[in-house]
Amino acid sequence: MSSAKTILVTGGAGYIGSVVVEQLVGAGARVVVFDNLSQGHRAAVHPDAVFVEGDLLDAEAIESAVAEYRPESVLHFAAHSLVGESMQVPLKYLGENVTAGLNLFQAMVNHDVRQLILSSTANLFGDPEEIPISESTKIAPGSAYGESKYILERMLAWLEQIHGLRYAALRYFNAAGATAERGEDHSPETHLIPLVLEVALGQRDQITVFGDDYPTEDGTCIRDYIHVSDLAQAHIRALDALAGGSRVYNLGNGNGFSVQDVIETAREVTGHPIPVVSGERRAGDPAILVADSQKIRAELDWKPQFPQLRDIMQTAWNWHQSHPNGYAE
Repeated sequence: MSSAKTILVTGGAGYIGSVVVEQLVGAGARVVVFDNLSQGHRAAVHPDAVFVEGDLLDAEAIESAVAEYRPESVLHFAAHSLVGESMQVPLKYLGENVTAGLNLFQAMVNHDVRQLILSSTANLFGDPEEIPISESTKIAPGSAYGESKYILERMLAWLEQIHGLRYAALRYFNAAGATAERGEDHSPETHLIPLVLEVALGQRDQITVFGDDYPTEDGTCIRDYIHVSDLAQAHIRALDALAGGSRVYNLGNGNGFSVQDVIETAREVTGHPIPVVSGERRAGDPAILVADSQKIRAELDWKPQFPQLRDIMQTAWNWHQSHPNGYAE
């Protein structure tokens, strides 16, 4: 990656975005972070990145940022991303996520920025007909959140056809883990690994398992956990590959781990008993979601450096121990 390259990262103060920024800066890029801090943290932004506080719903704000910094490329992470909430207030997602993307894309077209990486989602596939889930699996979004990401993917397909904008849509499964300085700090927290670690830290009494009667070996849901650093590397490789054309990739570890696997691994890593209580199944939770990431492995020579759940958990635990109050410190 050229050290002269300027890259705009929307949502670069968030969990995944901040780790991508960390790696981009380390690769010598000039990085501009655009974030409204509604979900991200100013302290998560790498000190060598330029920070612009702004909201993508403000078309003038993003237009001004693109005009001033003239990025060659954009990585778009900023979005509302709670699946459950999207089913309660769908227009927040179908409205604001889509409008934010529209404003960003318009600013890019206006200033001849023709490369974009979209943070998409495995929720495009809802309750899939096949496991593992490949890029050719039928798209049937499982929520209004998933639908909002699919709308953005379709927008980009038209912008490629009409304006020559090259893009990569990266469809994530469960991001997890941490680097030494950047980890997961959401409010409210909804992800399993940080919730389990909050129990180990004494910040939560117990963990609730939502359903223990699924058709899996131990009765709990199976998910594909991918280390956040591996996700970041996939973004950088996809960005470097855009000269060869637009593309979509499913990003996962390729290994499924059950809720019970996560809890047992956390017990081993932390030495804490982590009490469990049983809860009812949550609506819309498929039994198994595992990615087929063979396409990106073959085309970009990408592979997870943290394929083992224990290693992912250890990095997350290290960060939570050194940041028990998240970025609040």
